[in-house]
Amino acid sequence: MLSRRDAVRLGIGVALGARTGFAWRNRGGLASSLGNLTEDERMRWWEEARFGLFLHWGLYSVAAGDWNGRPAKGAEHFMLYERIPNKEYAKLAAGLTLSEYDPEQWVIAAKQAGMKYLVITAKHHEGFAMFDSPSNAYNIVTCSPYGKDPMKPLAKACHKHGMKMCFYYSLGRDWQDPDVPTNWPVKGGRSNTWDYPNEDGKVFSKYFRRKVLPQVSELLTQYGPVGVMWFDTPETISRDESIELKALIRKLQPACIIDSRIGNDQGDFTVAEQHLDRGTPSGPWEACMTMSKNWGYNKHDQNYKTPEVLVRDLIEVVSAGGNLLLDTGPTAQGTLTPKALEDMKRIGAWMAENGEAIYGTHPWIVRTEEIVSMKPATSGAAITTSSEAAAKDAVNDATPTQLLSDLRFVAKGEDVFVFARSWHQPTVTVKTFAAHGIGVKSVELLGYKKPVLWMQEKDQLKVELPKDAAASIPVLTLRVTLRS
Repeated sequence: MLSRRDAVRLGIGVALGARTGFAWRNRGGLASSLGNLTEDERMRWWEEARFGLFLHWGLYSVAAGDWNGRPAKGAEHFMLYERIPNKEYAKLAAGLTLSEYDPEQWVIAAKQAGMKYLVITAKHHEGFAMFDSPSNAYNIVTCSPYGKDPMKPLAKACHKHGMKMCFYYSLGRDWQDPDVPTNWPVKGGRSNTWDYPNEDGKVFSKYFRRKVLPQVSELLTQYGPVGVMWFDTPETISRDESIELKALIRKLQPACIIDSRIGNDQGDFTVAEQHLDRGTPSGPWEACMTMSKNWGYNKHDQNYKTPEVLVRDLIEVVSAGGNLLLDTGPTAQGTLTPKALEDMKRIGAWMAENGEAIYGTHPWIVRTEEIVSMKPATSGAAITTSSEAAAKDAVNDATPTQLLSDLRFVAKGEDVFVFARSWHQPTVTVKTFAAHGIGVKSVELLGYKKPVLWMQEKDQLKVELPKDAAASIPVLTLRVTLRS
């Protein structure tokens, strides 16, 4: 029989030691010296956080899914799919009123949902900066009736409530700039070829120096500590340019971490977009996915996944050692949709009782135990096939659509947490411990203050679920303490 120490030792991604504290000072826009951070020190907060909020916000939020009086093709990428000239597309900025913008409400909603960091689109593929960018006039301060920098009060709210402020930046796609060639899925496949038809004449390095480096510097010097620089679509960026960009980030904010889409294997973690299973990742990773169908706000989009599905997805990712970055799109008035807020509140209620099995946990020696039981999906979320996803990247949701009663495992310290997902039976039966010769010392049901009845038999652990332990989301968590 495995000892408790051996069982935990065999887990993947053993928990790290005590946190390292960092002091932030901003002098002349530069971060103070934080010493020579190790990779573990830089990544520790992120790997413990496990859950973040993704916000897609831009000129497409004004269109809200329409163009010329009809539903637009391509969702938040509709500038590309509709081939809209820059001069015409830029007129959308007149609708960025932010008349109901309350960034503290966003941060509080994310915190109450159990999220630990917030990633917002500073610049999406459309090329429009949703922040004060002195280096490029195509931004919300100079072009919109709002006329201010919305990122400043958002960063202030994040710092006030202990939320990590992070920025998304579209790196290899920018439909406003004349020097951005693309190579997916074919040469010029994601380029602005209607305003700038000469694909061979585009020089990425000109755009990189004229726009990318100055704007990234602005993001890292105007808002205090930044947890993550989350790049998208590296496209044709060279290895030397990825290295130079990484060096700039490390210089300005040594504690800031970087996703893999900086390109050329220079990131700190990899990204899985709209799918959840990375198998056995070789390093830190994150799944990003939408709450509904689209990344940005679309008034036609009512295909929201249920809180049960979203909690299942969080567990699926965490049990594989990843983080979940869950997306919704704010409106042009600066509000989150009532449905998104409602679902975040329900997820938060679940996290309040079960969050200790999410934060700071790591994969155990076994990840899954399947149960032969299935009920139809209730998420209402639309997906595309893999072939459709290869042809377009506006809507490419490949997350699960079936609710399957099953078990998932994670570990932390001396305990193993067992998630019983979509569970409607009066008893939870776990065969994994007996199959690995592991003895059980005690069992608790998170969120339930009284003892639960359990028995470890020769081939299984049986836990009787109390009748008064009803849950609004049928995903239960058992804390199992193993015998030494």
